[in-house]
Amino acid sequence: PDNLILRENEVNFYEEINVLYKLVKLYHILKQYVIHQVSLKPIIYGSIIGRILKSKAIVNALSGLGYSFIKDRDSWVKNIIIKLMKIGFNNSNVAVIFQNKDDFRLIKDIGIISAKNKIFFIKGSGVDLKKFKQTNFIDNSRVNILFPARMLKDKGIDELREASVILKTKFYDDISFILSGLIDVENKAGVSSDYIKDWEDGEYIKWIGYQRNMLKIYADSDIVVLPSYREGMPKSLIEACAVGRPIVTTNSVGCRECVDEGVNGLKVPVKSPIDLANALEKLIKSRDLRIRMGEASRKKAENEFCLNQVIEKHLEIYYEVLCN
Repeated sequence: PDNLILRENEVNFYEEINVLYKLVKLYHILKQYVIHQVSLKPIIYGSIIGRILKSKAIVNALSGLGYSFIKDRDSWVKNIIIKLMKIGFNNSNVAVIFQNKDDFRLIKDIGIISAKNKIFFIKGSGVDLKKFKQTNFIDNSRVNILFPARMLKDKGIDELREASVILKTKFYDDISFILSGLIDVENKAGVSSDYIKDWEDGEYIKWIGYQRNMLKIYADSDIVVLPSYREGMPKSLIEACAVGRPIVTTNSVGCRECVDEGVNGLKVPVKSPIDLANALEKLIKSRDLRIRMGEASRKKAENEFCLNQVIEKHLEIYYEVLCN
C-alpha cells in the first residue's frame, strides 16, 4: 500500500496495529514471491507474518542492529526485540544476509539464528563505481575533514568534538571539519541544534546539513572520518573508498571492514578522542600519505564494494531460496 510507512524510532499502538493489518494483506498477496526485508522493524514484523502465512521465501538483510544493540546497553525493548526475532526466524523459509561477521556471531550467540536459516554475507549495499569515480585531491587552503553522518552520539559526534578541541591550537588555520548530515532530535542518540551551533564557527567547524549531491562533498574533502560505535556496513565509508579518500574510523563492528589498517586509513578505539585526534593529525601532516591511502581506498572499493557484484549476489540468493 502507498501509505504503508514503518517508522523505526516511533511506537504508537494504534498506528502499529494499522501497519500490521496492512502488512498481513500485502504479504498474503506476495506469499509466493521472495520478500526482501531491510532494517529491524520490517524484519521483525515481516518474519513473524511470513511464518504465519507460510510465505515461500523471506530474505532478511540485517544492515545493522541499531541503537538497542550497542555494547553494554540493556533494556526491556532489546529483550522484546530478541524474543520477536527468535519467533520470526524459526522458519526454514527465512534466509539472512549479514554485512559483517560480528553481527552474525552476536545474533547466533543470542540464539536468534535458527538451524533452519540460510546464511549469506554481503559487504554492504555496494557503490556505483561509475557514478562515484575516483577524484583528484583539490588544493584547498585548508585540509577538509568530512564527517558524513547524522548528528548522533553513537556516530561518535562527542568524540569528534573533543578531538577537534585537541587539534584546535595546532591546526586552527589549517583544517576544517565539515559536518554533513541531519540533526535528528527524534532519535534517542540525537544531539540538539544548540549543540551544533555552539560548536561550529563557519571556518574551523562547518555544519552543512543534509546534502543530496554527496559526490561533490567527498570530492572536496581530504579525509573522511566516522568514529561510530557500531554499524552494519556504513554507506558513507564505502562511498569514501570509491572516491579515493583516506578514512579514519573506529575499530568497531561494521566500520573495521572498511579500513585496512595503515593501507587505506587508520582505525582507533571506540570512544577515544585522543586516539582519534592523533590519527587525524597523522593524515593532516602528510599530503603524500593521504594520496597513497586514497589510492588504496579506490582499489578496495573496486575489489569489495562494487554495486554490480552486490546485485549479482542478491539474484543468486533469490534463486537459491526460491528453488530449495
